[in-house]
Amino acid sequence: MNVIINLNKPKGMTSQQAVTHVKKIFGAKKAGHAGTLDPLATGVLLICLGEATKITRFLMDKDKEYRAIIKLGERTDTLDAEGTITEMKSVPSLSTHDIAEAAQGFLGTILQRPPMYSAVKHQGKRLYELARKGLIVERPERLVEIHHIGVTCVDLPFISLTISCSKGTYIRTLCDDLGVRLGTVSHLVSLERTRTGIFAVELAAQIDQLSYPVIEARSNPFIHSLDNALSEFNEILLSEDDHKKAKNGVPISTGNLQEMPTYTFLRLKSPLGKLFGIGRIENTYIAIDRIFNV
Repeated sequence: MNVIINLNKPKGMTSQQAVTHVKKIFGAKKAGHAGTLDPLATGVLLICLGEATKITRFLMDKDKEYRAIIKLGERTDTLDAEGTITEMKSVPSLSTHDIAEAAQGFLGTILQRPPMYSAVKHQGKRLYELARKGLIVERPERLVEIHHIGVTCVDLPFISLTISCSKGTYIRTLCDDLGVRLGTVSHLVSLERTRTGIFAVELAAQIDQLSYPVIEARSNPFIHSLDNALSEFNEILLSEDDHKKAKNGVPISTGNLQEMPTYTFLRLKSPLGKLFGIGRIENTYIAIDRIFNV
């Protein structure tokens, strides 16, 4: 099976446990996911099987959408409800307008510092491994993009938000920063990833839907082909000669694609229209980025 499964990850399961579960059901030799969700979180987790593991980095690059609930007045060591309360502070009297105005201050490109309880590496060690030993280390800030942040419900001390953002955004950190801007502290109580690129939670599989054979049911909305998963890339139908070259990793001419920006990715297709790889425009030629053994 060389497919992508759009899974609605249940609360309490790690992303790697979800991968192992799906891999076993489908009998796949290779499997991986395109973007970690914390155990607390639910929602879209893309699980790539077989040759689809070669496109995880392309899927991880996609923008994400979330629904989040935060609680004001309490900060935890993990910045979410799974941690231990480390600080308590009174909650100001805030209107929906006050909160929305504060939230709008995060729109655009911002700097974020990864939380200690995260999978980012420091000198070869995951930050969460160090955090569990009580260690705190310097973490360089990263640029992320917040496209939208909306306040959908206010029932103090709880606030519900919708967030659209770039890859690499830590929603826990964003919520912690929002609490500070509101004059208090906060932590993330609930998180649902509602979209990754073209993949929506409304069309994601529940974990129990994978407890019976679905391998042949290619019409299931949560099973995606490589071609479909990469549909945001332009496609190019190659001649027999260019097809042979590309399959052997030999760069090919851009032909009439010369006006496309450098580093634009393309779906490479055989003369019969079958996807077999990904190309990358490099000035006057197309470099071969990935070849699929399908």
